Order: sequence, then C-alpha cells, then structure tokens
Amino acid sequence: MLMNETLRSIFIIIFVLGTTLTIGGGLIWLERRLLGLWQDRYGPNRVGPFGLLQVLADMVKILAKEDWTPPFADKPVFIIAPAIVVITVLMAFTVVPFTSVIKVADINVGLLFFLAMSSLGVYSVALGGWASASKYSLLGGLRAAAQMLSYEVFMGLSLMGVVMIAGSFNLTTIVNAQKGLWFCIPQFLGMVVFFIAGIAETHRLPFDLPEAESELVAGFHSEYSAMKFGLFFVGEYLGVILISALMAVLFFGGWLGPFLPPLVWFFIKTFVFISLFILLRAALPRPRYDQLMAYGWKVLLPLSLLNLVVTATIILAAG
Repeated sequence: MLMNETLRSIFIIIFVLGTTLTIGGGLIWLERRLLGLWQDRYGPNRVGPFGLLQVLADMVKILAKEDWTPPFADKPVFIIAPAIVVITVLMAFTVVPFTSVIKVADINVGLLFFLAMSSLGVYSVALGGWASASKYSLLGGLRAAAQMLSYEVFMGLSLMGVVMIAGSFNLTTIVNAQKGLWFCIPQFLGMVVFFIAGIAETHRLPFDLPEAESELVAGFHSEYSAMKFGLFFVGEYLGVILISALMAVLFFGGWLGPFLPPLVWFFIKTFVFISLFILLRAALPRPRYDQLMAYGWKVLLPLSLLNLVVTATIILAAG
C-alpha cells in the first residue's frame, strides 16, 4: 500500500514537471503564431509542419552559443541567478491542483505558499542585474525588484476576498467552493486586480519595463547568453502558465465543468488566459516606469482594499 502511494506520488510529480516544461517550450511557438494571426502576418511556418520545429531549432541555437560569463561579473551570483526563477516557479506548481486527484501537495496554506514562491522570484532578476556589473542590467534589476515587490502587495490583497468566501487557503477547497458559482462573478474586482498584478509579476508586456529594449538593451539579462539566458526565458513562460493556471483555479472553478474530463477543463481555462497574455503583447504599448508604479499604488491598491472591505461587509451582513 505504501509502495503504491509512493509510486503514485512519483508519477504525479513527473507528470506535473513534464507538462509544465513541455507547455513552457511550446509557448514559444504558440506566442509567435498567435502574434502573427493578430497582427495579420505569418508566424513561424517553415521549419517542420506549421513551424512546430522552430522551437527545437531555437533550443539548438541557445545550447550551441558560447556560455560566456563577463570577467567583471560576480561569477557565483551571476551563475545561480537564472536558476532561482525556474526553481521558485516550479515549486509554486506543487500546490496547483490540476484535478481533485492530480496534485503534488495538498496543503492547507497552498495559496500562501504560492505567494511566498512568487516573492522569492524577485531575487533572480535583482541578483542577476546586480551581479552583471552593468549599468543597464543594474537599472533593469532595480526596476524589476520595485515592480515585483509593489505588485505583490496588490496580488495578495486581491485574493483575500476569495479566501474569505471559501474559508480556506487550500486551493482544492477553493475550487470545491465554486461548485455553485465561480468566484469570477462575486470577486470580479479581485480577479481584475490579480490578473494585472500577475502581468507585472511576470514582467510581460505592457509591464516589461525591467527589460525595455528601447532604454535598457535587455535589462537585467543584458550580459547573459546561452543556457543562462534560456533559463530566464523559460522562467518567464513558466510564470505565465502559473498565473493562468491560478486564474482558472481561483476564479473559474479550476477543473469543474460539464461533459468533458476535469483535466481537459483545467487546460482549456488555462489556455484561454495564456492567449490573453499574448494578446496584450500584440495590442498594448509600454507605459513609462513612473506611470506603472503610480498606477499600482494609486489605482490597484485602493481597488483591492475596496474589494476586501465590500466582501467582508457582505459576508458579515449575511451572517
């Protein structure tokens, strides 16, 4: 019995790791195809059927590049920084329930664990920018640290309404609490704030100020090449998948849905939010950095506090 349980746990861990890393690699192709569709141009369509082998070609190119460490860099920190973002995101996936049975860890403080791991991710870009000993990288690292720490506040506050309604920080309990009504309706304001904060956390367009090419060359990873740059790249895509999966779990009933298998519903909902991330890149311009920070503290903070107060008032009034 114990052996069966151990084998089941190992299988689920391999499934989660394999699924997230495979989708993360596939997002390179998907993003280019969708951007081509929405911008009325061709995406990758030469290497393999529908351009699917373009991802493999890119990986070969990254692995074949010289893995160069600048002589002026702080080498131990420079080398370990890219790995931190991948490790923290993969650790956060351990508490995400794909279905009622497919989950690595079902802990009572799953939501707090996710917030803790996303907070630790800031060390990757901050240390990478500082260790590079480049002014562009340092500015990108400082921007990333300020941006991620600021929007982490609104992200946490936006989820407190969900916690109050479900009565738990356990993600499986939160999904089961949505059997009658998805939380995207009573927590619409919290959902919007969480999604915007998630975009800033993953520093995706329009909030990609830490790596703004027009100002900072490539920001915190200007001095990185080969697989170390690839780790930053993979970490960003894994972050997009993580935020999309949590949007599905926290506000859209996770695996709940009629007719189709639960795992299929989970992937459909997650894919919709991944596509929305890509659509924002295709449609929106990049704001100034002061506008980004002002938007967070002057707009998102009051909205998240308002959502918290209104939710608490309604719950108390309902007894």
